[in-house]
Amino acid sequence: MSVTGPSAASYAAYLTRLLERTSAQRRRSLASSPWSTRAVALGWTPPRSPAPLLSSSPTPTTTTTEAAWSPRPDRSQLARGDAAPAAGVARLCPPTDSGAMAEDGEEKLLATVQHIVQTLGSSDTMTEDILKVFSNYDGRLSLDKLYAARAAAAAATSGGGGGGGAGGIGVERSMPASPPLPPPPVPAAAAVSAGGARPPVTSMERTVRTLDRQISQFVAMDRLIWADSADADAFLEAVDDLIGTVQELDAAGTNRALLDRADELLSRCMARLEDEFRALIERPDDAAPVVPGGFGSDGSDDEDDFGGGDGYGDEPIPIAKPVTDYDVVIDALSPGSIANVHQIAKRMVDAGFGRECAEAYAEARRSFVDESVARLGVRPRTAEEVHASPWEELEFDIARWIPAFNMVFRILIPSERRLCDRVFDGLAPFGDLAFIAAVRTQALQLISFGDAISSSSRAPERLFRVVDMYEAVRDILPDLDPVFSDPYSAALRAEVSAMCNTLGSSIKGIFMELENLIRRDPARVAAAGGVIHPITRYVMNYLRAACGSRQTLEEVMEGELGANGGAPVAVDPDRPTSSLAVHIAWIMDVLHKNLDTKSKIYRDPSLASVFLMNNGKYIIQKVNDSELGVLLGDEWIKQMTTRVRRWSVDYQRTTWGKVTTVLQTGSPGIGGLPAKAMLQKLRMFNAYFDEIVTTQSEWVIADEQLRVDIRAAVEDSVMPVYASLIAKLKSFPETGHDLYIKYTPEDVVARIHRLFEGAAK
Repeated sequence: MSVTGPSAASYAAYLTRLLERTSAQRRRSLASSPWSTRAVALGWTPPRSPAPLLSSSPTPTTTTTEAAWSPRPDRSQLARGDAAPAAGVARLCPPTDSGAMAEDGEEKLLATVQHIVQTLGSSDTMTEDILKVFSNYDGRLSLDKLYAARAAAAAATSGGGGGGGAGGIGVERSMPASPPLPPPPVPAAAAVSAGGARPPVTSMERTVRTLDRQISQFVAMDRLIWADSADADAFLEAVDDLIGTVQELDAAGTNRALLDRADELLSRCMARLEDEFRALIERPDDAAPVVPGGFGSDGSDDEDDFGGGDGYGDEPIPIAKPVTDYDVVIDALSPGSIANVHQIAKRMVDAGFGRECAEAYAEARRSFVDESVARLGVRPRTAEEVHASPWEELEFDIARWIPAFNMVFRILIPSERRLCDRVFDGLAPFGDLAFIAAVRTQALQLISFGDAISSSSRAPERLFRVVDMYEAVRDILPDLDPVFSDPYSAALRAEVSAMCNTLGSSIKGIFMELENLIRRDPARVAAAGGVIHPITRYVMNYLRAACGSRQTLEEVMEGELGANGGAPVAVDPDRPTSSLAVHIAWIMDVLHKNLDTKSKIYRDPSLASVFLMNNGKYIIQKVNDSELGVLLGDEWIKQMTTRVRRWSVDYQRTTWGKVTTVLQTGSPGIGGLPAKAMLQKLRMFNAYFDEIVTTQSEWVIADEQLRVDIRAAVEDSVMPVYASLIAKLKSFPETGHDLYIKYTPEDVVARIHRLFEGAAK
């Protein structure tokens, strides 16, 4: 098809001069328009309606003005936004009012280009020149789009003959006989000799130049790109094109210089994406574009993929809000923000910057995790500080550590895992790396405190707090499996399991220390009145309280959990497992030996027996009314009861044996025993009885039933022989027995019942 009018070269020069001449007037008009502020920020000027170019007579109506031929700005200028994105030619700026740009300006612009391409026809050289003009003029007119327009025009021409092109615009137009302005002078640097031609610019080079121009506009922005959803979409589209171009260049491997240029542009692009990524995570409210009909729109009732239409909005979430139920999840980012950061993460991973993306995410989320843990009142403590701190202070720290541990491992870390999985959906393993890097520091801080407590002093009074810590860690282990399921976080899960084992070992060590404490308790001073010894009270109350966590102690004594945290040991409520029962029985045996040693410091064997009875009966009481009875079993209780009974017999023998011996009168007839001998026995009984009553009324038998039983046993052994002696003496009136009978049988019984009243007094 022939072109009516001047040559292709003349027509290209005509367009170039026309664009240069009108640009100055357009800039003057733009300076007073509402577009000026944004144009400066973006580094480019939006095009106006290209309608004047569609006129059949393209002769301009404005005054002729020569514009300088401006060379292409360098990359540093583009990055700073100091230069316009057009290179080699001035911008196309038809003189229009500042507000004359229609909403369909881009469509009209493309229609104009399509018309020109149709007019150019099959002249490749002329087409190349004109396409460069428009591509350099506006980023929206990339070479890909222009070539597509050209192809569409060619197809329309071949299909419709010469009657019209795309959009019904005629192909053949009358052109002026000659351009109104002479062609621009060719720069000396661009001149080529007759013997050598410049290598043709490949389509890949054109693509890289176009992407460089487009991306530089966004990189130079002094505000968040994601503050405007249209800018964000355009930037992501350019990034996708650049990633595809780099991959294509790398696969071809024929143009290393162009690949290096594209890689450098990709690095700049990724640096800006990383900044946007951090900002969206740390300050989601700074980038909350309102898209009509989309998420966050006031008038939208539609729900997006993440659940919209509920008024959620990109509002900051309170940090570590107090909760009483651990079955909650903290949504630190809104669904809209998550969708944005996911799109960025996907591009960074596709570009080979997945590790940098994971590090940026971890740094942004780590501050949230750190502040959340700090609000729980947990302060970092080294092992040396823990070991040097008094127990009262550590008790306070443990009381805060347990709820903080539950909050972190039941709420905070699972919430971070959920957020990370959504941001890096389909981008493994970078999501796993980002997650563990974000939470590891605070998790290890909590774990290190537990390890420090485990390795500190194993004084018996620490048992109960250590058991509380052990139970908190043990109960949470099964819930950690889905959270720390990937290879990168499995080590942290193993750290928690190892801490559980060290706490269990500490519990075992505390029980051993309790045995040593009993053995070391000195037997220097006897307890006055044979009362219950403090060591007996301490040990029995200690064991009784410890058995409140019987199932935990059963697990610990059965052995450490496996490296992966085995299931808790099943405990039969009606039958103790052997390990804990053996530990408790051994402690009881050590206590019994200690009490037996202490009883030997009493000079009076009777009081020693009372001492052993008191302590033995106290032990039986504490065993019967606690889990100790289940652990030690009925057989052990029977053996201990037998011991108490034996000590009672020892008391009666050593105390009242000589009394009953004195009262013996031989044969039942007593006829062979002279009255004088019976009076002597009565005097001896009075002396013994007075001494016993006086002394043992100050002694103590703490258990009321034991006290009643001992008195009854004494009465049964003494009263029959005493009553018999008194009756025999009364049969001899001449002996003056009234002078010698100090206690009637009733008096003896009354005084026996006043024995061991020291506790009552």
